[in-house]
Amino acid sequence: MPGALAFPATLRSGAALAAVLLASCATNPVTGRSELALVSESQEIAMGKQGAAEVVQSIGLYPDAAVQAYVSRLGLGLAADSERPQLAWEYHVLDDPSVNAFALPGGFIFVTRGLLTHLTNEAELVTILGHETGHVTARHSVRQISQAQLAQLGLGIGSMLSSGISRYSDVAGAGLGLLFLKFSRDDESQADQLGFRYALADGYDVRQMVGVFRMLDQQNKLSGGGRLPEWQATHPDPGNRIQATEQRLAALKEDLSTKRVGQEAFLKVTDGMVYGETPRQGFFRGALFMHPDLRFLFRFPDGWKTQNRSDAVLGASPAQDAIIVLRPASGTAAEAARTFFSQQGLQAGTVSQNQIHGFPARTGQFSAETEQGVVRGIATFIEDGGTTYQITAYTTGDKFSRYGSALQQSSLSFDRLTDPDALALQPMRLRLTRAPRAMTLTQFNSQYSSSVSLDELALINGIGKAGQLRSGQMVKRVLAGSSPR
Repeated sequence: MPGALAFPATLRSGAALAAVLLASCATNPVTGRSELALVSESQEIAMGKQGAAEVVQSIGLYPDAAVQAYVSRLGLGLAADSERPQLAWEYHVLDDPSVNAFALPGGFIFVTRGLLTHLTNEAELVTILGHETGHVTARHSVRQISQAQLAQLGLGIGSMLSSGISRYSDVAGAGLGLLFLKFSRDDESQADQLGFRYALADGYDVRQMVGVFRMLDQQNKLSGGGRLPEWQATHPDPGNRIQATEQRLAALKEDLSTKRVGQEAFLKVTDGMVYGETPRQGFFRGALFMHPDLRFLFRFPDGWKTQNRSDAVLGASPAQDAIIVLRPASGTAAEAARTFFSQQGLQAGTVSQNQIHGFPARTGQFSAETEQGVVRGIATFIEDGGTTYQITAYTTGDKFSRYGSALQQSSLSFDRLTDPDALALQPMRLRLTRAPRAMTLTQFNSQYSSSVSLDELALINGIGKAGQLRSGQMVKRVLAGSSPR
């Protein structure tokens, strides 16, 4: 247009950025301060809902309605008196042995059964539920997502007002990636403070929060492997949490001795809960994966990192540049192979019909062009009775010559599980036993042994090995192969 001023591109992008900032501020429900929020509440809820669905699908809920209802009741009690009671809050227990809890945007809170087995009373659990609730009420995820989007806008990638600018603004691309949003040390400190306040307002003895952090510190040294990481991997340490909690306690003016602890109520709910890995759902012995209920075994290459999820079993090379995935497939081996190898954009080699340890199978190589380059691999489909398994083993095109043999050997390792010891394995479970008299935990363990070490027993009971038990006190034990309560 004649006579129009032509602004430099840098000034135009700066003006666009300023416009977005002016239009995208919201009042934080906790602090009351105005802050950047490039994600609306409806988008926040939608992202959280999809992420929650993917978590449930990949990890699985703990199959005990009483435990689920108990945790949900406690969480919803906190949420009702929070700064965002209007959210459709959900609190769930995941069937995972790791010691963890996390919050997804929009009010979707998860704790693991591994965490529950390591707590000793209801007040401890409520402070953790309060901590995760605080992440949502203070919109910590929204802040992290907004900052990521803002960084992209500042780099000139595109306008925040356009759809699909980033994987965070596209709800369909959120999913499990929400689990890996990293809260800051300030966010963690604020969540601790909110969890403390919510639990206190709900009538709980918040002195128990100190025990939670002591347990988490000690548990980090004994951590085991679950599908999820442990608490320390997902919650940056904001400093001395115990000292900060003790300072909050010192500032209180009310009598905490009248507040609820709920030890016996909590222990009765967790009595009979699965402890550690669940072998009936598959377990690893080194690189060998065995599934007693489905009666098969499968070997990954030695030294690979492996993971047993509810929807698949995975192995990745140490350099993370090759992967093997074993999962169920639809139809017969022939039908599943035809569906896979006929995918658009996939170049299929010769697909052969054969048998693998007596199981009907279809096997073929494939390659595909992706945004990251060419992928090359082997796809194998095996029929076992009425179930078909798909084994997809692949790497980048330039590394197939390096990994091809290992991928092939692993793909051909599927076999029937016949080891009677493996087939008979049952999960360990928590059991409660009352101390017959005043005694130390070491003395108790000598009389009522457990299937875990004394150090681990001390950890889950929140007491030192030489700690004194009261006569009649309920003590957790871990027993192998016991039945549910």
